[in-house]
Amino acid sequence: MSSSVIGQPVSRVDGRLKVTGRATYAAEFPMAGLAHAAVVRSTVASGRVEALDTTAAERAPGVLAVLTHRNAPRLPYRPHKGAVDPAVGERLHMLQDDVVNHQGHPVALVIAGTLEQAQHAATLVRVRYASQPAQTDAQRAVPVAPTPIQSDQGEQRPPATDRGDADRALSAAHVKVDQTYVIPRENHNPIELHATIAAWEGERLTLWDKTQWVQNTAAELAAVFGLPQDHVRVISPFVGGAFGSALRTWPHVTLAALGARAVGRPVKLVLTRREMYYGVGYRPHTVQRVALGAGRDGRLQAIVHESRQEGSTYEEFAEALLNATRFLHSCPNVRTEHRILRMNVHTPTYMRAPGEASGVCALECALDELAVALDVDPVELRLRNEPQLDEFKRLPFSSRATREAYRQAAERFGWSRRDPAPGSMRDGRLRLGWGMATATYPMNHAPATARARLFPDGTAEVSSAASDMGPGTWTSMTQVAAHTLGLPVERVRFLLGDSRLPQAPVHGGSLTMASVGSAVQAACRKVRDDALAGAGGADFAQALRRLERPIEATETVQPGDAGARYSMHAFGAVFVEVSVDPDLGETRVRRIVGAYGAGRVVNPKLARGQCIGGMIGGIGMALMEHAAVDPRNGRVINANLAEYPLPVHGDAPPVMEVLFVPEEDPHVNPLGVKGLGEIAMVGVAPAILNAIHHATGRRIRELPVTPDKLL
Repeated sequence: MSSSVIGQPVSRVDGRLKVTGRATYAAEFPMAGLAHAAVVRSTVASGRVEALDTTAAERAPGVLAVLTHRNAPRLPYRPHKGAVDPAVGERLHMLQDDVVNHQGHPVALVIAGTLEQAQHAATLVRVRYASQPAQTDAQRAVPVAPTPIQSDQGEQRPPATDRGDADRALSAAHVKVDQTYVIPRENHNPIELHATIAAWEGERLTLWDKTQWVQNTAAELAAVFGLPQDHVRVISPFVGGAFGSALRTWPHVTLAALGARAVGRPVKLVLTRREMYYGVGYRPHTVQRVALGAGRDGRLQAIVHESRQEGSTYEEFAEALLNATRFLHSCPNVRTEHRILRMNVHTPTYMRAPGEASGVCALECALDELAVALDVDPVELRLRNEPQLDEFKRLPFSSRATREAYRQAAERFGWSRRDPAPGSMRDGRLRLGWGMATATYPMNHAPATARARLFPDGTAEVSSAASDMGPGTWTSMTQVAAHTLGLPVERVRFLLGDSRLPQAPVHGGSLTMASVGSAVQAACRKVRDDALAGAGGADFAQALRRLERPIEATETVQPGDAGARYSMHAFGAVFVEVSVDPDLGETRVRRIVGAYGAGRVVNPKLARGQCIGGMIGGIGMALMEHAAVDPRNGRVINANLAEYPLPVHGDAPPVMEVLFVPEEDPHVNPLGVKGLGEIAMVGVAPAILNAIHHATGRRIRELPVTPDKLL
């Protein structure tokens, strides 16, 4: 078996296709007779469609059909709940009734010969609404407890937990911090807009769709249209960034299929940038109270973490805001409580490092405030409260690299040179601040299947219905296959992004390498063993030469019982330097150093890229991103890239260092990997906020930290 492939910085096998423009994304598949669709969306947040006039639109040039709830066919909408779909509630039923649930709710679909014709005709549809009182102001919404659900790993996620007596311990603590932290709604803005091409052949439907889970999209459309699941095929070889926005199947996919059936032609539907703010989910607005109590020695005696998040009226999406608080730092008395604000908005969804990015932000900012109150170094405070086991589950950690992550990152950053006094460090007229935070994300592992085929010419083809939204699935799976087979990388071809391929889980939650990678390893090991067995004891090179026909093996890998015996998470530490202009209030991130214990690293080049991306995402969260929602009607005021600021190259610090703590964890999965996509963003925003306090002495508890908040 080759030992030179896994762990090597192999360049992307699909890189040339992408840089030469030959990678085909959802909206780019050529199609004879292709028509285009445009959506008419509601301008009220709650009510009913009282009157519709589509006459002018139907007479407009190139228009093939205008669908509304009055003429659209009735769809079965059979039950379907993938792992990414809210377990409680029911998805929106497209053009099936006159009800309006949120601002931007689809009320009509125009199909025309060209995109311009469809968009023009959509402006001609006249709609009158019978508006009803809508709850669109998070400050006035009544919080309700979410329904207890199971995580992807089968664990119960209760809305409230108690360990010890946190309130009593808090009252008796020598030093206390009790603050509220607010994180606004953040919208998904991947480079590739969400798009679907739908084509029917009789009762069989093919979709070319931007999705992070082709088989779930196939299952959802089969349920919506009442088809056998094998009658729906979903193709999605390349995804131009998604970060959670393409995990579940959004209404526009159904609309594209509905339009294609109505006109008897393939139909393409591409959301505009503005529609992205109403057509797919978002990181929900959250309000979090964190109260910490400690003794004079800095040991935590009480943690209270209460969270509130916005949610829709028709589904229940609950962020995992409190999970990390229950085990990240040692404390005998912990109380957590989560509530949802039911509002006339569309359903939020997962966004990179969902739950942990927001929950850890509040927790780690509060811990920094406690360090200041105790006059203890922030790293030392965390070391004093390093747990020996997961105190929530009462299980040992399969591995935990926090101490080494603190040490390595602090040493590389030069933390020992930090003057702890706020405002004490300068670079000319600029104020410098150094801050840090802890990072963590669960190790997720789901069932997956892969097929490996060996050919007489010494090449191999390996396949699974996985996705690649940018982390490098094509490449890393090729590496695992080549390593296991003992072949050069260039002799292995990996196939993904087609619902007809062997079963794969959702491409999210940092579980792809743990799940699909383990299946690829198993399938390749089986086909290699079969080849050797058929060659009667010859070595593998001889066995390949003796092959007279291709041989294949298909293997499924399921999570074992280790999750019942160990608490399994990736851990890390993030250190940040910022400069703050005292006259302009402008904050610039100058350096970030992150150290991560994430098990085995299959490709350090791709892994570093994941961490750099997460760091930049954290900069956006801390300093820029904010969907401004009009509390009167739920309209997103800045639903565009001009007024919704995102970090660009000029905002990226010149120094971003990524350190991987060596970590062998035999318990997590056969490959020993933990995943890096999510943890790379956790801890970045609080480290920036803590650095801003160190620079200015001002504690900002409402994101983003814009100049007006520092002046």
